[in-house]
Amino acid sequence: MSSQIRYVFAPAPPASAAIRGSIERFPVQRIYCVGRNYEEHAKEMGFTGREAPFFFLKPANALLSAAEGETVRLPYPSLTQNLHHEVELVVAIGLGGTRIAAADAAHHIFGYAVGLDMTRRDLQNDMKKQGRPWSIGKAFDHSAPIGPITPAALAGDVARAEIVLEVNGVARQHSNTSQLIWSIPEIIEHVSAAWELRAGDLIYTGTPQGVAAVVPGDRLQATASGLAPLYVQVV
Repeated sequence: MSSQIRYVFAPAPPASAAIRGSIERFPVQRIYCVGRNYEEHAKEMGFTGREAPFFFLKPANALLSAAEGETVRLPYPSLTQNLHHEVELVVAIGLGGTRIAAADAAHHIFGYAVGLDMTRRDLQNDMKKQGRPWSIGKAFDHSAPIGPITPAALAGDVARAEIVLEVNGVARQHSNTSQLIWSIPEIIEHVSAAWELRAGDLIYTGTPQGVAAVVPGDRLQATASGLAPLYVQVV
């Protein structure tokens, strides 16, 4: 008897992200997102203080990966009239583990990228009011654009990176990763206490203040110091 696995239909190719300066790609397992991880954004959303970190997930196939210098096209999603941008520093995990101490977190990082956590804000708010899960507001198709991943050794000081989101050439979000409520090592410690991190996982680390709506035709440019930019057009 053959031990070869047979599928009822051909499986989809794995989700993957471009790697800066390489023809190789980064295979993506899961996408973790940290909520309200900049103080000013927490206040913007009606919260204050350093609350315990919380997380939500997006499916790996929500990824919209851009090659270096490429502008990717983001289809305006269905069911919403209030699509928001949220620019974020993304951590790419290269070595998995559980209960990773913050002091050891750097050993588990492959690299970094700038990404967008696109949000159907009206649907998210409706679910919040009803006390229901808000995956419909966060985990839709193409909701996780990402620029090329820069290997950690080439990424510079990501703990103090200037992060900016421009829409049609006008800055809407502008902050510094030093303003993260929970640092990257702390985030990895918390995530790996709840899940077994695996090589290929991505962690979107939270967005600063200034989230706002976009419409078809808008051009977005997301940047973080030391990382390849991300260019997106909403269509």
